[in-house]
Amino acid sequence: MKSCLRKIIVNKKLVSCLVLLSMFGLNSVFAVDKSTVLNAGTEENVQKNIYKSIKKHKSEKVKPVKNKYEYVNMAWWKSFNDEYLNDYIIRAVENNKDLKMATLTMDEYYQNIIMQRSFEMPNISAGFLPGYGHFMGKTQGNFGLPIIASYEVDLFGKNHNKTTAVRKLYEASILDEQAAYISIASAVGSVYVNIVKLDALIDMQEEIVKLRKEISEIMTVSNSEGIVSTSDLVKANKAYIAGTSDLVELKKERTKLLHQLAVLVGDSPDNIEQYKRADYKTFAFSGTIPKEVNSEVIMSRPDYKKAEKMLEKAGIDVRIARKEMLPNISLGGLLFFNNKYLESLFTTNNMIWGVGGGLIQPIFQGFSLTSNLKAKKIAYERSLRNYEKVNLTSMQEVNDSLVSVNMDREKLEKQKNIQLLEQKDFKLTQEKYNEGVIAKLDLDQQQENLLNVQKMVYNTEFDCMVDYINYYKAVAAQA
Repeated sequence: MKSCLRKIIVNKKLVSCLVLLSMFGLNSVFAVDKSTVLNAGTEENVQKNIYKSIKKHKSEKVKPVKNKYEYVNMAWWKSFNDEYLNDYIIRAVENNKDLKMATLTMDEYYQNIIMQRSFEMPNISAGFLPGYGHFMGKTQGNFGLPIIASYEVDLFGKNHNKTTAVRKLYEASILDEQAAYISIASAVGSVYVNIVKLDALIDMQEEIVKLRKEISEIMTVSNSEGIVSTSDLVKANKAYIAGTSDLVELKKERTKLLHQLAVLVGDSPDNIEQYKRADYKTFAFSGTIPKEVNSEVIMSRPDYKKAEKMLEKAGIDVRIARKEMLPNISLGGLLFFNNKYLESLFTTNNMIWGVGGGLIQPIFQGFSLTSNLKAKKIAYERSLRNYEKVNLTSMQEVNDSLVSVNMDREKLEKQKNIQLLEQKDFKLTQEKYNEGVIAKLDLDQQQENLLNVQKMVYNTEFDCMVDYINYYKAVAAQA
């Protein structure tokens, strides 16, 4: 009986010592040599400047929105006074696959925050260890129940910094989601406007083809009577064939854009015949686009805010790299039940427990820590340059959109003046034809000229609407 008790006590001590040693031995190890400490001291001013830069660029926290329509600013799209366009924007918000993936990516980054935050909390685990073996001259079975607790004391805030860094990635994913919604809404609007423009161009091109066919028939009769040369007839036929070819090309482009619109709204391209759109003769934009905007508008852009977040994260990564050189402090505890009989396992006589702590300061790790610190500093500099680049690119895109809006407006006004003159010219030609002064051929040619001018005006008018959408995208839907 005494030998059996002695065996249990020795067994408990042996198991508890092994568990405690393994528990503390599995903790992370951080190394730093003497040269690293000296280098860290000489780089103190550099780090202070980096942290000051981080504080300057520190932005407010970004939170996801439940109502995704806030991203696309539906009130602005209503300025087109087109229920079909509004419906396509809504369908894209609800069904676009890229937007769904952007939201899933954001959710994934949120789970990464929870996972990283777990390293700031105690770790508790338990197990059940039944066994059978030969020990101290006797063979028997026993049952063990270890309960182990460990905790890394985050005295220097390293684990908390890691959680903050992951949170920056999460906030950046929220901004990516916002950018995706604005981009998809802009794409839907641009594609839709171009489809309506092609409706107008196709209708006028069909009129041109009819006129050229009529001209070709007149030239054929005139050539047979010797009134016009064969060369003029050949030119008329070539113009007719070229007109039909242009018509086919326009229809092809419209079909491709309808396919693109279907994918954007999350639908099959096979359903494009059901896609309705506004009459190009009444389609118009009633909103206002300013001739100039405040440069601070770029601060509302998601790519600008994301560059800020990545700059902040890069600064935190530098801070973490420095803290990797500091000692690791850990606490641990063990509660162990061990007995030959399962029914009497949970008794104080069969229980051993222990608590302990450790402080580990490695001496040498092959310069990995110093290289990591230098790499993080380089990454910070790269993030800073990217932040500056995004700043400049944002200003460029806003300015480009305003220039396009203003210049295309001016271009449209001049083309409308040309259209008025061409209409007057055509009216005079009609009067001459009615009086018998000119032939039908001359009237048809003048009408074709008018249709070509109208095509030019419609083309520029719808280009202006695309410019408005580009401005909407450049100012992050805050138009």
